[in-house]
Amino acid sequence: MINIIETRQISNIMEKQLFILTTICLILSACEKGEPEDINDGQKDPDETVISIPRIDFIEMSESQPHKNDPNTLWYDDFRTEKDYMDGYGEIDPDMNFGLVGGALDMGFDKGDVNGNGNRKVAFGDYPGNGAVRADEQFEDVYWRIYVKHEHGWEGAPQKMSRATSLVSVPTWQQAMIAHVWSGGGNSLTLDPARGVDGQTSNIKTTKYNDFDNLYWYGAKPNSDFQISATEESGYWVLVESRAKLNTPGLSDGVNQLWIDGRLEIDRQNLNFRGSYTAHGINAVFLESYWNSGSVKTQGRWFDNFIVSTEPIGAVVCPVNPVLHKTPYYGPNTMAAWEVELASDYDGNDVVFKSQEIEGTEAITVSQNTGSFSGSLLGASALASGETYFCRVRQKSSNGDLSKWSEWSRWHQGFVAGNE
Repeated sequence: MINIIETRQISNIMEKQLFILTTICLILSACEKGEPEDINDGQKDPDETVISIPRIDFIEMSESQPHKNDPNTLWYDDFRTEKDYMDGYGEIDPDMNFGLVGGALDMGFDKGDVNGNGNRKVAFGDYPGNGAVRADEQFEDVYWRIYVKHEHGWEGAPQKMSRATSLVSVPTWQQAMIAHVWSGGGNSLTLDPARGVDGQTSNIKTTKYNDFDNLYWYGAKPNSDFQISATEESGYWVLVESRAKLNTPGLSDGVNQLWIDGRLEIDRQNLNFRGSYTAHGINAVFLESYWNSGSVKTQGRWFDNFIVSTEPIGAVVCPVNPVLHKTPYYGPNTMAAWEVELASDYDGNDVVFKSQEIEGTEAITVSQNTGSFSGSLLGASALASGETYFCRVRQKSSNGDLSKWSEWSRWHQGFVAGNE
């Protein structure tokens, strides 16, 4: 018995040694092949090992925004308080906002949710039910703007963001046309225009709201270059502006456009939106949080500074010595300092302000005390009133490493310097 036990012990030891040797060989083989180490495999999160490229989260707005009292504005909501929408649900988040003004509409999701936390529907013009603003008018060319923020670390692409539509009946909500702003391929946005009229006639084909079988679809295309719901673009506010222009009755000259951060991303021309139907124009804009397959996790998304207008809207207006707020620091150790530059053009050819290194805060007032004016503003003490400016930023860790500069085409939409 002793010999059998000893033999088994020796056999077990040899098996363990063979296992260890095999494991070592596999590791060495992987190293020779250059396979990357998975730093997420029970080790540090990438945010703790790599300095993230910062963004400008937001810029403090002027107290007076010109759109608020502009006669072209059909609807203005900075979510300071609840307003009377035609329909909607969900709460204003008082702890989240663009520009330290008001709150923001909570449009986030719990894990698995198809319907998100919020929804708003504003009616105007010739909407056939109650609750429309400017009810004695008809509108054929409408712009709508929101600022959108995804929580840092956001994952996935919810299908629906907003739409403009022509509602022609209540309570069935037949639709003459729809201009959808939806998710495209990857993490992009796209436009998906649809017609509810039979060809170039004035006959309404739809029998109810979202009567997909009786809509003529122009197709969700193309995809925006900007990947708005990508994880790397999360954690800061992005401007999204859309336009829908009805066709001349009997012609195919309708327009559907999308701008992200001030850049025209999608331009759909020659559309037959409504055939020869003229009884109703565009009379509603919806803000939506809908995810066909459900959210992959619980995560926050917010909309703010919502405007509907008959003219192009553009960015918020800020003081000529604006206060810029950077996104929080993610990286090794702590943030030592950061820098910001402003340009008068989208590509950074005319740099008009370069900051000093900013320490101990994630906000800066653009002035002679915090940096130097250059380019077309050489010798100035403030930005030029009425002009639009763009930002780029970088940051340094406490061990002296620098991040890359953010691209001039990433924050992006710029801001307008006011008269203050």
